[in-house]
Amino acid sequence: MKKLIINNKESRYPIIQGGMGIGISLSKLSIAAIKAGIVGTISAAQPGFLYANFRSDALGNNLKALAKEIKAVRKECPSGILGVNCMYAGTNYDKYIEFLAKQDIDFIVSGAGLPVDLPKYLVGSKVKPAVIVSSAKAAKIICKKWMRTYKVLPEFIVVEGPLAGGHLGFSKEDMMSGNYKDLETLTEEVLIEVKKFEDEFKTSIPVIPAGGINSGREIAKFMKIGSSAVQIATRFIATTECDASDEYKLMIVNAKEEDIVLVPSPVGLPGRAIRNTFTKALKVGNFKPRFCVDCLRVCAKKDIPYCITEKLGNASGGDAENGLVFSGAKAYLIDKMATVKEVVDELVVDYLYGLRESK
Repeated sequence: MKKLIINNKESRYPIIQGGMGIGISLSKLSIAAIKAGIVGTISAAQPGFLYANFRSDALGNNLKALAKEIKAVRKECPSGILGVNCMYAGTNYDKYIEFLAKQDIDFIVSGAGLPVDLPKYLVGSKVKPAVIVSSAKAAKIICKKWMRTYKVLPEFIVVEGPLAGGHLGFSKEDMMSGNYKDLETLTEEVLIEVKKFEDEFKTSIPVIPAGGINSGREIAKFMKIGSSAVQIATRFIATTECDASDEYKLMIVNAKEEDIVLVPSPVGLPGRAIRNTFTKALKVGNFKPRFCVDCLRVCAKKDIPYCITEKLGNASGGDAENGLVFSGAKAYLIDKMATVKEVVDELVVDYLYGLRESK
């Protein structure tokens, strides 16, 4: 398989383990991912949720948790490729990035909005900026803005399609009507746009599709059209090393296709999750938040259907039936627990079969 290079480091396989919050992608999952030969990603979405005084000092506890998780990965994998996913829509985004710029990580990848100023916080840092987009237009805006203002281009670009888990970069109307482009089309369009910048500035910008990729044959398909790697997230939830609770993992393993649903979100975008007691009750009425840590700049706070931090944190912490269990559209294909290495090995073998079949 083609190797993926990030921050002058090389991963054995061109796969990024996606960053999932809250408490899904922390050090245990990233360590296992790196040891299996792929790229590890920690999520900066409320990693300190289970800390005792989280409600009174969310930012302080989240930064403390990030430092602890990064240190744990570096103790086991000092030279592996490690990054942090930090949502642009999050409150205190600048403080998180300034903190992460000083940590022993290789990249920060931001989505949930266009992180037009991300490189500003990384001047003088060895940490590289990367971005998650859902359109070629967004990729163009980022490349143009970053080069014009900061004289840098993204270390890589993740193209997140409509089958991804969690918040989706598509409107509720488009998701319900099916009026959206598939991941392959989106990736091809981004590749065309990115090549213009690669040619002009004599560089390489890896384009990495994400969302609904569940097999090695799908990896082969995307590599064949020009992708440098893929990002996979949901597949790694049902692993022994994933940081989520066992209850959360079993929701993924036991899910059937009809159990994967779209839910409203406090940010106004649709989200994809596993149907459970909470999602069923959500159809009847809203859930008044029990606390607010001001986690998202785009949260209206008033008349929201529920608190995203509370419900995601509760699910990953153990109450999966009454919390929010985000997942990708193909979670129903996962029917057993495995180790991260077993998942990666299966993907690689299937990838090779996919290459053979395409010749």
